[in-house]
Amino acid sequence: MTRMATIAATAPRGGFHDGDWVESKDQDPDGDIRLLQLADVGDGKFKDKSDRWINEETFRRLRCSWVHPGDILIARMPDPLGRACVVPEGLGKTITVVDVAVLRPDPDQADAGYLTYAINSAKTRSEVERQQDGATRQRIPRKRLGRVSIPLPPLEEQRRIADFLDAETTQIDALIAEQERLIGLLKERRASGILQAVTRGLRDVDLKPSTLTWVDAVPLHWTVANIRRFAAMKTGHTPSRSNPEYWVDTHIPWFTLADVWQVRDGRRTHLGETENTISDLGLANSAAELLPAGTVVLSRTASVGFSGVMPRPMATSQDFWNWVCGPELVPEYLMYLFRAMRGEFNALMIGSTHKTIYQPVAAAIRVPVPPLEEQHEIVARIDERTRKTDALINEAEHNIALSKERRAALITAAVTGQIDVTTGGSA
Repeated sequence: MTRMATIAATAPRGGFHDGDWVESKDQDPDGDIRLLQLADVGDGKFKDKSDRWINEETFRRLRCSWVHPGDILIARMPDPLGRACVVPEGLGKTITVVDVAVLRPDPDQADAGYLTYAINSAKTRSEVERQQDGATRQRIPRKRLGRVSIPLPPLEEQRRIADFLDAETTQIDALIAEQERLIGLLKERRASGILQAVTRGLRDVDLKPSTLTWVDAVPLHWTVANIRRFAAMKTGHTPSRSNPEYWVDTHIPWFTLADVWQVRDGRRTHLGETENTISDLGLANSAAELLPAGTVVLSRTASVGFSGVMPRPMATSQDFWNWVCGPELVPEYLMYLFRAMRGEFNALMIGSTHKTIYQPVAAAIRVPVPPLEEQHEIVARIDERTRKTDALINEAEHNIALSKERRAALITAAVTGQIDVTTGGSA
């Protein structure tokens, strides 16, 4: 086992160093020196996601250090902490940010491809996690990173291991990519099925112009009207944090932006347990309301356009428009209608920094509403179809998880000498 810092000890200047401290004010979109970001550092692959630049004058003023093809970038922050990739050819003049460590291995000691696999192995990653600091924000200082030991066989053996893993992981990554494409197609199918059902219904019938911006026509017998004809519009609130007594003996479910993850992927229709609760006193002394089961929530701030149905009486923060359905509107139908309108909600957002759907805009929303019995039929059909689609998505995600586990196990086994890379069998 060899410490990471030792591998670079005999390399030329900059063999193991942090990236540069470059602030936003130092950046220049017209500069010709690329500033690589944490987002570019993938788990074994360079992601090429960023578009940040500085100019030559700033490079000299800040005394920046070059990043070269073949250097290894190591992320000193999650996720995951300590992930590494090799800098590819063709990036031009390049530096990186301070939260990325740059390892330039001694070519007489180490192969960059092998080192990247070794750094990304489960064994090394667990040691990186032991070396981390930061109570709330995980990070690892470069000095501690340099103490992390990795297996370093003879150079020719390193190259054989890297070649073996290149071939094996390429096949595994292709399988993962295929499953990810399948998931994308299934999600598109789910979304298009919902849109079709809530705008055309389940039967071939005569249509009429919808007079809506997001769909051109709806069944002739449907009603298109302001949403407030069918549902009462409510919002939520946050009890004052300056009154500690409002936050004692809390028990009322309080849906906030911290809970939006529950409905973000579209699989869950009804809200689950909330991260926070409020008290009767807090509710009584704020504009929040205890809303009935069946209320449909619609996120209007930050994560805009996500919807779900309350399974029991709940309150929400002010980040939601809440709709208490009347006798002519099925809550689950309205929820699916909102999900079909995600693109429309994005267009309705106002604000340069914190985008939101303001009250006059939300109050003016117009919706297509079929007769009550047809709403129930539409909801049942969507539920049936999405269950099948989501089962296929779950299966694909399971296959991806298994492939990633196999990939990680293979890398660890190869870099620790547990398999003979010339045959693929146990060493």
